[in-house]
Amino acid sequence: MSWGAELWDQFDNLEKHTQWGIEFVEKYTKFVKERSEIETSYAKQIRNLSKKYQPKKNSREEDESKFTFCRAFLTSLNELNDYAGQHEVIAENLTSQIIAELSRYLQELKAERKTSFHDGRKAQQHIESSWKQLESCKRRFERDCKEADRAQQYFEKMDADINVTKADVEKARQQAQMRHQMASDSKSDYSAYLQKFNQEQNEHYFTVIPNIFQKLQDMEEKRIDRVAVCMKTFADVDRQVLPIVGKCLDGMTKAAESIEPKTDSQQVVESYKSGFEAPGDVEFEDYSQAMKRTVSETSLSNSREVKERTGGKSKGKLWPFIKNKNKGSGPEDFSHLPPEQRRKKLQGKIDELNKDIQKEMDQRDALTKMRDVYVKNPQMGDPASVDPRLSEIGQNIEKFQYEAQKFEGWLAEVEERMPSKSDSNRRSGLYETQNNSTQLLSNNCAQDRESPDGSYTEEQNSETQVKATVNPPVNPPVNPTVNPALPTSSTPEFDDEFDDDETLPTIGTCKALYPFEGHNEGTIAVAEGELLYVIEEDKGDGWTRVRRNEDEEGYVPTSYVEVFLETNAKDS
Repeated sequence: MSWGAELWDQFDNLEKHTQWGIEFVEKYTKFVKERSEIETSYAKQIRNLSKKYQPKKNSREEDESKFTFCRAFLTSLNELNDYAGQHEVIAENLTSQIIAELSRYLQELKAERKTSFHDGRKAQQHIESSWKQLESCKRRFERDCKEADRAQQYFEKMDADINVTKADVEKARQQAQMRHQMASDSKSDYSAYLQKFNQEQNEHYFTVIPNIFQKLQDMEEKRIDRVAVCMKTFADVDRQVLPIVGKCLDGMTKAAESIEPKTDSQQVVESYKSGFEAPGDVEFEDYSQAMKRTVSETSLSNSREVKERTGGKSKGKLWPFIKNKNKGSGPEDFSHLPPEQRRKKLQGKIDELNKDIQKEMDQRDALTKMRDVYVKNPQMGDPASVDPRLSEIGQNIEKFQYEAQKFEGWLAEVEERMPSKSDSNRRSGLYETQNNSTQLLSNNCAQDRESPDGSYTEEQNSETQVKATVNPPVNPPVNPTVNPALPTSSTPEFDDEFDDDETLPTIGTCKALYPFEGHNEGTIAVAEGELLYVIEEDKGDGWTRVRRNEDEEGYVPTSYVEVFLETNAKDS
């Protein structure tokens, strides 16, 4: 059905309808634009989320990457980042394939509609002007006919009156003839213009207006078809990225399936094993002999007699338990660490130095080639300008090689001392019992105590005890995530070690005001609001000793907890 044939008299309604169609295209364009902005914002938030949980450089999370579940999580984060990229692709395609295209099409659509309705108004004004001229001709013809009829009646009246002169009668006759001639001319003009108007009107309603309305109809159908194409593109843009999104999700699934609990548990053994042998049997001391018994240097009673003689409270420090793991502290040869972990540290240092040496050698090779080019082509540069850098690189290589040889010597020493088979006899001067987290070294050992591999020594003095050099804060910390009483350069050693012969009694309770991670040896991690038992109050070093259960006890910052001592403990 044609608009020109069916809607020839609905010019105003068609104008309103086509305007509404343009507004609909503008509304759909705005909808797609907002969808594109949502995709862009969503992709940005996903990227930020992935970046937020990426392991930071030189952090503990980077060390944890050796576990399969940590690597799987890192892979999932990378896949999530790629997933965010696909949503950015959706936003870009919506902008380029729909928004930009519809914006250009809207300009063309408005111009075409404006031209069509301008032509329609012009044709409408022309036919209305012709109609007015036809009405004017018709009124003039009617007026002339009436004038001619009055002139004829006046002539007949004058001709019948005997008192009127012959001259007056002749004058009235001529006037009547003139009026009849004017009426005849008006009739001819009216007839001719009427024929012309009918022809123009026929052309207007059956040719001009139908052509204009047909253009409008074609324009409207193209507009609807363009909207349909855009709606299809809207869905196809999403469909195009589904395979890649599926690959991202498959990558996350594959990463999850790659997690190996057995491997991770074995990695814990490799990371934390000390390399020491378990303590052997305690020798039997025969009290039934009448002769003065010889006390074993490793006996528990001898240890206690030494304590009684010194009259102090000193207890042997557990060097495998309280050790400084803080990076950057301790001797250069890592002699403060157990043998197995010392070996790993030395090997890692050697690998790092070898990488530095290789890097410097690569730079030296590149500069050597550059100098050869300058020698062959002096116009490209001065060969002498490269020599200072080559000299500096040579010095760096010698320095790194010296450092590597030094660490290789220490590593060879450690590997020689590491126990290759079980030692049936306990080394003299060492008594060690291990019950979960408590160990003990006797005070009556030789002045120069050695670890089983000979790499770690610790002087024991009953009168000198190491205390943390920090003072407890008066007010709670502003940022509870940072330990205010813990120096950043070293890990504090506590002057009170765990008892080896009996469990300390509970002297009160405490409530954790802030969370404490407890990464350092001798400390214990607590959660905010957790209730714990106090077994030793703060002695002025900023730390309180608490217990969670029979197997878990350690130190927490005093400023992180609210202590409630029992009455008898306060009195004592």
